[in-house]
Amino acid sequence: MHDDIIEVELEEEPIELCKLLKVLDLAEGGGHAKLLIADGYVGVNGELCTQKRKKIYTGDTVHFDGDTFLMSAAQNMVQREQHKAPAPKAPKAKQAAPAKQAAKPAAAEKAKKKTSNRDENTGRKPISFG
Repeated sequence: MHDDIIEVELEEEPIELCKLLKVLDLAEGGGHAKLLIADGYVGVNGELCTQKRKKIYTGDTVHFDGDTFLMSAAQNMVQREQHKAPAPKAPKAKQAAPAKQAAKPAAAEKAKKKTSNRDENTGRKPISFG
């Protein structure tokens, strides 16, 4: 065990754990990094971490192969914006609802015609291989 703390300056925040292992040359590639994480070889902030895409921020520590890496902010660090879920759409006006209701009987008739060729017991359509 090395017991040394290695300081890593982040230029972008957050960084995914698998990408961090790749950038630090602790893994040969992304697939290897994900395998190391999934197999339990990596710790984050003193705890075992199996989340491959765990977000790492300034102040976090990453433990791997006896080394401890402390994340710090570079002077020109860029913080990426978090992706937000799209805002729910406003419900459509009620004026369109009567038009849909008028169309439903026609659609129901079409559905009845389509189901006429289904087997009454199984509900399946016949298959032809000819």
